[in-house]
Amino acid sequence: MAASPSHSDVQLLPTPEPESQLSSLVYDLSQQLQGAMENMLKMINEVDQNSAGIMEEIEKCKDSALERKRILEEEKQQFQKAAYTVLGMLDNRD
Repeated sequence: MAASPSHSDVQLLPTPEPESQLSSLVYDLSQQLQGAMENMLKMINEVDQNSAGIMEEIEKCKDSALERKRILEEEKQQFQKAAYTVLGMLDNRD
């Protein structure tokens, strides 16, 4: 059976100083904070890259929609001209 340390033996063991414990705690917290900030910076960069890609796609879609609108307007004008031509021919038959 192991003998428990006597009162005088316990006093001989070095006790960590409160300042050392606090310093160690602050250091650990600062390391964790630095790691968290680095991760956040990586995520921010990813978000920036993704948003730039999304904005590019939006511009492409916008340009495509404007081109499609222009084509539809041209087709509309052609159909209107054709319709007026047919109406004119029908009026002239009378």
